[in-house]
Amino acid sequence: MFADFDVQTRKMLTGNILMVLCCIFYLAWWLLAFKPSGAIKGMKSGWLLLPAFAFGVAAVYQIAGGSGSVDSQQKLFSGNSIIIGSVAAYIILFAGTAVLLKRQVTTELFLIVGWTALMFLELNALYGMGHYTRTVMILLLVITLVAAAASLVCYLLYYNLDKMKGYVDGMIPLLLVVVMMAVVTVSAAVSG
Repeated sequence: MFADFDVQTRKMLTGNILMVLCCIFYLAWWLLAFKPSGAIKGMKSGWLLLPAFAFGVAAVYQIAGGSGSVDSQQKLFSGNSIIIGSVAAYIILFAGTAVLLKRQVTTELFLIVGWTALMFLELNALYGMGHYTRTVMILLLVITLVAAAASLVCYLLYYNLDKMKGYVDGMIPLLLVVVMMAVVTVSAAVSG
C-alpha cells in the first residue's frame, strides 16, 4: 500500500488508515454498549475495544514515526512546540472542564487533545515534505481545530443530554476523526 511514496509518507498514510480502523471498532463498541435500549454490556461488546486500542496504538506509532523523521528545517512548527502546546491545552481544558464547568473528566478529553496534536504533527510533516502549500496546510489545520472544537463541545454536552441525544453525541467525535483522516490521506496521496 502506498508503494510509490517515500517511507515517511507511507508511514503517515498507513497510520491514518489504522486510525480509521481504530475509530470503526470504537464506534461499533459505542453503538452496541450505549444504545438507549437493549445495550450490550460487558465483554459481549467490550472485546471491540481491544482491536480499537491495538489499531490506535499502531496508528500513533506510524504517524509519529513518519512525521518525526522529517527534517525539522522544512516544517512550519517544531515538533516540540506542538507537543508543549498540546500538553498546555490539555492542562487548561482539564482544569477548565473539571473545576469551572464541573464536568467529570474522562479519557475522551485526552483522546481529543492527543488526536489534535497527532494531526498537527502529521500536517506539519506533510507540509515540510512538500505535499501541501502553506495555504492548504493552514486550511487543514483550521479544519482540524474545528473538528477538535466540535468534539470538545460534544464532550462537554454529553452528561447533560437524554439517552438518545447522548448516544448520537458520542458518535460525532469518532465520525469527525474518520472524515479528517480520510481527507488528509486522500489529499496527501493526490499531491504525492
